[in-house]
Amino acid sequence: MQEKTKKIIIEDYESVQAYERVFGVEMPKVGADGTVSGLPAPYPRVVNGVERSGYRIAELGRQAAKTGIPVQNPILGRNSAEETYKESKEMYKVAEELGISLFQFVHSEATRHIDPLKGSELIEQSRGKGGITPAGEREFVQLGGGAKHPVRINATGDTPHLSIINSLIAGFDGTDIGPVIHVHFGGRGIHDYKTKVLNGYKALQVCADNNIFVQTDSHKHLNNIGGTDGMALAMCLLAEGLAIHAGLPRSLSGIQMNVAGINVLADLAVMRAFKQVIWSEFLIVVPETFQNPPADLIAEQAHFARMAISAKLGGANFYRPKAAENVGIPTGASMAKAIWATHNVFTNVASYEINDPAIDRRKNEIINEAMAVLTAVFGLSKELRPEEIGPDFWLKYSDENLIDYIVAAGKSGILDAPRAGGWDLKRGVKTHRDKDGIRRYVPGYGPIGVPAEKLAFTKENVKVAAKATVTQKEKILLATVGADAHVVGINTIREAFEQAGYEVIYLRGMNLPETVAEVAAEAKVDVIGVSNLLGLGTTLFPRVEQRLKELGIRDKVVLMAGGRIAEKEEEHAMFEEKMKNEGTGFLGVDGFFGPGTNPEDAIKWVQERVSSKGEK
Repeated sequence: MQEKTKKIIIEDYESVQAYERVFGVEMPKVGADGTVSGLPAPYPRVVNGVERSGYRIAELGRQAAKTGIPVQNPILGRNSAEETYKESKEMYKVAEELGISLFQFVHSEATRHIDPLKGSELIEQSRGKGGITPAGEREFVQLGGGAKHPVRINATGDTPHLSIINSLIAGFDGTDIGPVIHVHFGGRGIHDYKTKVLNGYKALQVCADNNIFVQTDSHKHLNNIGGTDGMALAMCLLAEGLAIHAGLPRSLSGIQMNVAGINVLADLAVMRAFKQVIWSEFLIVVPETFQNPPADLIAEQAHFARMAISAKLGGANFYRPKAAENVGIPTGASMAKAIWATHNVFTNVASYEINDPAIDRRKNEIINEAMAVLTAVFGLSKELRPEEIGPDFWLKYSDENLIDYIVAAGKSGILDAPRAGGWDLKRGVKTHRDKDGIRRYVPGYGPIGVPAEKLAFTKENVKVAAKATVTQKEKILLATVGADAHVVGINTIREAFEQAGYEVIYLRGMNLPETVAEVAAEAKVDVIGVSNLLGLGTTLFPRVEQRLKELGIRDKVVLMAGGRIAEKEEEHAMFEEKMKNEGTGFLGVDGFFGPGTNPEDAIKWVQERVSSKGEK
């Protein structure tokens, strides 16, 4: 029993020990004779008086398939177990009133994105933000979390297999390791692409060994970084191939995907395409958030209602309700309201099937692209057909061969998205979101090695900006600080400054504040822009300023910041009021630009600040 898990623990024992040391939790031990102790039995297993198992979640997913009402998968995670449980009880209360079961997603700390062996300093300096800690997971279950409503934890990042071992010890029924194939959010992380994929495969093996329900991969995350639905389907199928090699039952596998709510036909098409081709038994549907959210709360709530309708009509097994007023980690009360509102939509929207030729056309476009991408990945002379993609196909390849094909495709540009990360991945595609809400390739910028006739290209007039010439004398440095892999916003700012003629030095995601200041000094930059989306700015931004002062260059540079002011939604108003009354000095920066900022405003502000410095 658990032979793969034990083998992984032995092979990665140095990292297991680092995880124990950095996060302050007891992990399995490897004795002098090579035996593993301290590894709990696989599921089903009684933890805190409740029999836990990934099959608890599978039963809920099958119930949804029968009733036509998706099971809600609300997200909530706080810095301590006590706070997380207190807030969770607000959700449990409304679930009891509605007579429904939840599949709770407990958000874990963002330091999961970092290898505890190779990035311990970054973890230590970002501790306590971005959700519950590994020790908190164990305490949360002991307090009663997951007793009635099964729970999963997110374990994406550099070492998901270690986080999943911790969640097994804690007593979580499920986990989230997708995205496996694409490096989401463009975060740098610690590892090269092959190590990322290998560790994702190890995570799948741990889940298979221990009957843990797993979100195997994610259409949502590729969607977030500008990828197409067809490319996302291909990547999710590759992840499923790894899951099959790992021995994971399809009843313990789910694929996460976005619905946008702005084109119900497009939403239904992508859901039907995935349901037709994927091996996993379940779809976990997530509402796409606004790229530029309206100020009107009612408009935002209406948007989330539209996405809930798409999820129901598309036959989702699970759906994540969205708290419209949420600007950070939500409160239990705001999530409870979202659960109530979502249930109201589910029970008051008629169950019917929409049949429209546009759905079939779009569904076929998605599947055709996915098959063409997979054909290119494996260098096949004959194009694959959907009915060929199953266990027999994947098991023709060895574990090592499959991983090598995936890595080679990522590095060559076959597997591609405009803002995917991974320093060793080739990037060249460009996409455009058309007026019908569908993201298509810009002509001439499809993925390498995939026949153009198998791809959907935009017919809208999209101008691809030529590589900008540097015309400004000022030099700009941009980076995220702390264990934060979210770089979509700062990428948008980077692109805007480059097009405006500035030379931009971009340090990507996850940097120590002091490192940013030191690179700025070495490169002799005029402007520094730092970002953190986890609410850590009040701690990390002043450290950039302090190091600049120590280096004697604070008065020579303009320092701006962006991201989220506070981690929790209830703290935002306080900090916004403080900035309004006192300015941004308490953050150690000259200006702050939060989500929804028009990049042109940031450019104009920089130009004015640089000019005023030059006049002094």
